[in-house]
Amino acid sequence: MQLEDVQRVTVLGAGNMGHGIAEVAALAGYDVALRDIEEEFVRDGYDQIEWSLGKLAEKDRIGDDEAEAALDRIETFVDLEASLADADVVVEVVPEKMAIKKDVYEEVVEYAPAEAVFVTNTSSLSITELSEVTDRPERFCGMHFFNPPVRMDLVEVISGKHTSEETLELIEGLAESMGKTPVRVRKDSPGFIVNRILVPLMNEAAWIVESGDATVETVDSTTKFDMGLPMGSFELADQVGIDVGYHVLEYIHEVLGEAYRPCPLLVEKVEADELGKKTGSGFYDYEGGDGAQIPTDAIDADVRRRLLAVMANEVAGLIGNDVADAPAVDRAVMLGAGFPDGPAKLADDEGLAALVDVLDALHEETGEARYEATDYLREAAAAGGFHGGAQGGDGESDGDALAAYDTLNVAVEDRVGHVEIDRPHRMNTISGELLDEFGDAIDRLDDRDDVRAILLSGAGDRAFSAGADVQSMAAGGADPIDAVELSREGQQTFGKLEASDKPVVAAIDGYCLGGGMELATAADLRIASERSELGQPELNLGLLPGWGGTQRLARIVGEGRAKEIILTAERYDAEAMAEYGFLNEVVSDDELDARARELAEQLAAGPPIAQKYTKRAMHAGRTDAEAGLEVEAMGFGHVMNTDDLMEGITAFMGDGEPEFEGK
Repeated sequence: MQLEDVQRVTVLGAGNMGHGIAEVAALAGYDVALRDIEEEFVRDGYDQIEWSLGKLAEKDRIGDDEAEAALDRIETFVDLEASLADADVVVEVVPEKMAIKKDVYEEVVEYAPAEAVFVTNTSSLSITELSEVTDRPERFCGMHFFNPPVRMDLVEVISGKHTSEETLELIEGLAESMGKTPVRVRKDSPGFIVNRILVPLMNEAAWIVESGDATVETVDSTTKFDMGLPMGSFELADQVGIDVGYHVLEYIHEVLGEAYRPCPLLVEKVEADELGKKTGSGFYDYEGGDGAQIPTDAIDADVRRRLLAVMANEVAGLIGNDVADAPAVDRAVMLGAGFPDGPAKLADDEGLAALVDVLDALHEETGEARYEATDYLREAAAAGGFHGGAQGGDGESDGDALAAYDTLNVAVEDRVGHVEIDRPHRMNTISGELLDEFGDAIDRLDDRDDVRAILLSGAGDRAFSAGADVQSMAAGGADPIDAVELSREGQQTFGKLEASDKPVVAAIDGYCLGGGMELATAADLRIASERSELGQPELNLGLLPGWGGTQRLARIVGEGRAKEIILTAERYDAEAMAEYGFLNEVVSDDELDARARELAEQLAAGPPIAQKYTKRAMHAGRTDAEAGLEVEAMGFGHVMNTDDLMEGITAFMGDGEPEFEGK
């Protein structure tokens, strides 16, 4: 079966995950059969889809017509046989119990079309074992969506022992057609990628507290404000449900052995029905107390190293057993768990040799199996890291002048250097590492004669950049001296962009807030999609724009408008910002990429020498009109002796298009 043959998707289970997957499939244009065992369950799921589509339309994420069309594609069923009629792909989303899932498949094989592909949305159970209940193990794989499916980009596509390559490629294509990012899990292994990292990390956090080596607050302060994870370990357990992680851990322990024995602290919480937010209490009190109040300054270096060491060992287990390679592990955990960097990169940055030493010391002290370093971890440490001693990332290399980056995608095509912020899992927020890489990329593009214009954008369709990575800035209490240096670094980095002799276009899609808007102010031209929201919300956080926003914005929109935008900390739609003069153009959401590229290529075709002196004269005149006029005169004189001028005049006289070469 080819992707174009898939017309109808049957979703078995209308709970939170089931109705979310049904909604995603319907939005992608597929006919959907949503089935559950009782009419009440199906109706509740359908009502949730209708509410969610309404919210998406209300927030202009989709049009009203699109929401209505998606809802019309969904048909509800209680009868299993009827729900499976004409199904091309069957997505099973029943409770996470092996026995229940097997019972479902024993019935499904009776009624499903012979050519239908089966996928299970399990977070940890064996794909191979489930596939062997069916009559088509080669057309059976895992398709693990993350909650909520409408918002989360990641889908783990998991191979069972019998799964064919054709099936994996089909389901990866299906995930992409739904707007998701598939990550291949090459081998059936408990917990797959994301849960194989997160659940042992949660367990080790519990062991640290159980042993009296640190408090819950210290562990969470370290994970959230030092390691930069989106939540503290215990805060996350409470949010998801302690029982959810515990049951995954139980299964991993059952399959892989003593290294995954659940900490007694977790067992106590589950047995006491203190499961987190959903029960009112867990590691924090959500009824009588204030919930998760995590101090920013309770960071413990030993806790950090211990957690990173255990995490590195899990990464090594995945890579060494050919479950996934380091880039796939990093990509999955960033997208699925919101890590600022992937676990392989975090471990590399800490130093694998040092983490092996931590594990060896803990293993000698306790004898616990979870501290026994894997052979592959030792090999990777000797090789200089999971990424071979070099930075990983998905950045594109073009010739000798461009490097691969962890936070950017950089490519050169048709004389346009395209810099894409690649942190969609963090709304493309700007970290210290991103500033470093951005400055390097601009330097390299500026040095290339074959680059005649620069185009900026953000990965995904949710944000150009939602601002600074405030969480990492707050780490350790946000030392004022460090903050001053961070401000200066941002000012200087964005200043490189502004000072570039090449025209710069910012293509803004989605959120353009705080530091993201400050980045956009450094561009020469700004074009945005209709759905974009812009603003400088720093004052709402008790901050102020620190990367040039107090200076550059006023030069673009005037001091009065700049003060309004900054002091009110309001968000503005694209049309309002166009009226203020900040945006040069607003286009429909689906036209942005093409129009921004067209504009950048138009500028790249212009006369480089004349463009350079035009920008320099305008910049010089900001603070000194006489200086600006002098640069203008010198530039005017310089271009009079260029081949570009003769090319322009010749083309004009002949009614042709000039081919400027910058000579």
